[in-house]
Amino acid sequence: MVKFVQPPKLKTSQGDIRRVGFELEFSGIDVATSAEAVAHALGGSPYAKSSAQWQVEGPLGDFKIEIDWNFLHRLAAEKGTEANTDALLDSLSQAAGLVVPVEVVCPPIACDQLDQLDELIVALRKRGAKGTDESMIAAYGTHINPELPDTDSETICRYMQAYALLQWWLVEQHHVNTTRKLSPFIDLYPEAYVRELLNYESVTINHLIDHYIDANPTRNRALDMLPLFSHLDDERVRAQIEDDKINARPTLHYRLPNCRIDDADWTLAREWNLWCNVERLANRPQALAELAADFLDADRPMLGVARQPWIKHVDQWLTENLASE
Repeated sequence: MVKFVQPPKLKTSQGDIRRVGFELEFSGIDVATSAEAVAHALGGSPYAKSSAQWQVEGPLGDFKIEIDWNFLHRLAAEKGTEANTDALLDSLSQAAGLVVPVEVVCPPIACDQLDQLDELIVALRKRGAKGTDESMIAAYGTHINPELPDTDSETICRYMQAYALLQWWLVEQHHVNTTRKLSPFIDLYPEAYVRELLNYESVTINHLIDHYIDANPTRNRALDMLPLFSHLDDERVRAQIEDDKINARPTLHYRLPNCRIDDADWTLAREWNLWCNVERLANRPQALAELAADFLDADRPMLGVARQPWIKHVDQWLTENLASE
């Protein structure tokens, strides 16, 4: 079994172990069965908040299990306390389980406790959960929401720069499904924005937010910064983007990995460990500056940076510079 590696900065500036949340999207089983799998794997008591949403309260925190269908959520909200016994809502929930993804939303879990999630993946798989490759129209994914060591502008900027330098490489390493590549949900940062981001010498949080939104006025980015920016300055974000799905929280929102939960060889740890290349690069300022200079030097007038040669360069550079960490 692949083990979860620890990020180079394991603690926050307050001295607490950093935490990370995961979101898993899949189909093949309904919300009730999914909730039972969560409780079986990790302990706790599953209960229905409605036919569209269950919750499991356990040792690691509260897990939310819900159908990713806004209409069903709205109907459940309108039914209020009657939602648990409403026959129409229950029928819709059962039918939706065949075509609409179920989502397991994990609570923030300390980085040194992530190995416990292995049992969760096995339990869902055994009950019939189907992942990214199951649907030609749905783009099921795994979302990773790591807490940052600090939320000052310098730290945030370094993480954004590190991701931007690795984004093309990460697409290949995650073996991102073709359907997900073609969907708008995990678009990469525009290359022009990457160049501007890498040229920052110092930046305030206000400028970081405004510049990001100007270049990326959407939630649909593989590294979505809007939840973190909304947590830091909700008024500034809401003034520029109207989207009630922005969920303010003090974490990054990384949406690139597939969810191959039905593949016996797939592990959540592998996706997390790939993300940790961003962690290592972000926390090595000199190495980050060196790779950024390589990217800017590779820029060609009118053509930009050649993608495949850059991916090869990153692969070799990471092996030579960060592989031992």
